[in-house]
Amino acid sequence: MRCLWLTLADPEPQHNGQYVYSGGLIDSVAATGSEIEVLGLRRPESSRCNGTRDEHVVWWLPSDPLEPSQSRWGSLASRLPHIAYRGRTGEMRRTLHELLGRGGWDGIVFDGISVGWALHQVRDHYAGCSDRPRLIYVSHNHEESLRTQVADNQRQFLRRQAVKLDAAKVSRLERELVDSVDFVTAITPEDLQLYRRRCNDKPMGVITPGYRGRRIAERRISTDLPRRAIIVGSFDWIAKRMNLEEFVDVADPLFAEQDAELQAVGSGDERFLEQLRRRTKATHITGTVPDLDSYLDQARIAIVPERSGGGFKLKVLEYIFNRIPVFALSGSFAGVPLIHDDSVMLFPNHAALARGVLEAIDDVDRLNRLQERAFAVCRDRFDWASRGRQILSAIAAS
Repeated sequence: MRCLWLTLADPEPQHNGQYVYSGGLIDSVAATGSEIEVLGLRRPESSRCNGTRDEHVVWWLPSDPLEPSQSRWGSLASRLPHIAYRGRTGEMRRTLHELLGRGGWDGIVFDGISVGWALHQVRDHYAGCSDRPRLIYVSHNHEESLRTQVADNQRQFLRRQAVKLDAAKVSRLERELVDSVDFVTAITPEDLQLYRRRCNDKPMGVITPGYRGRRIAERRISTDLPRRAIIVGSFDWIAKRMNLEEFVDVADPLFAEQDAELQAVGSGDERFLEQLRRRTKATHITGTVPDLDSYLDQARIAIVPERSGGGFKLKVLEYIFNRIPVFALSGSFAGVPLIHDDSVMLFPNHAALARGVLEAIDDVDRLNRLQERAFAVCRDRFDWASRGRQILSAIAAS
């Protein structure tokens, strides 16, 4: 089977959830022996270049991404939302034209709404053709509901209006993608239900991410560890910055009062991170780190404080398989079979979450029970290989 895979960019290195999901799906489809050609922007930090060939995969990686400021201002005047506009470069469109012209594709995968810019080009190319390849939309979130929530949670009036305008563009593009393709995949059962409310007759299915990171066979949390809770993430997107800032503002004074440490580990705009550092006492903000394992090993609790944007959180799998108990806002993640007060602790707001962490941070028996139960219920549920077979089944369906 031959598949044309349209994605935002080369997923390597996989430093955020989007790249982990895209990279895992591409690898799992290639592992079936199918031939894939991937079109995405080249990232400066990637070792691949345009035309790189791996086993069963050819990478087409034009290296002309728009500068962030150009992308933001240009998207304001475009029908495309910023997330899709940034990938619509001249080289990307020319390369797509060449790949479509070559033909012979069994399936074309739109990997996330970020490649929604390519929809009209693909549709125009196959207009009137009876042997069009199967079109698959692999969604990373139910974008309409997510972007609306992010906009509503903006504190500043002008920023809220700008984000609302972009959210409206996201909604229009997502609906167009769903209506145009032959099969839609959702990343969680909850997202699938949101898609079905509007388009119940469209063939759909759920493809949760797999996990191929470190799995710790056994771990005992003890009082020898620092009294530390950790938040891991990529804080580049506005929603991620909002979530971190809102939680730290509430939690930092509470942690300082009880001589506990809150640690935020992950990439982000350095100006934003430095602003947070200047106003916190108990919070250590690392920025990008070369090795996450050592930070995970020194934490007693992992926190998921996302008020804006639920959906699947790949970092939750990282916490679970590294045997760190998860404390989270209710509704902050989905797609993982964890139960409150059995394998996870859930709280209604940031203040309750921070206090819950501090109340439990010295109860190592409770923390070990939580991490053991979470590991047990997730151990056999997140295999990447089955995800590749799901994609192929969607392409092969008639």
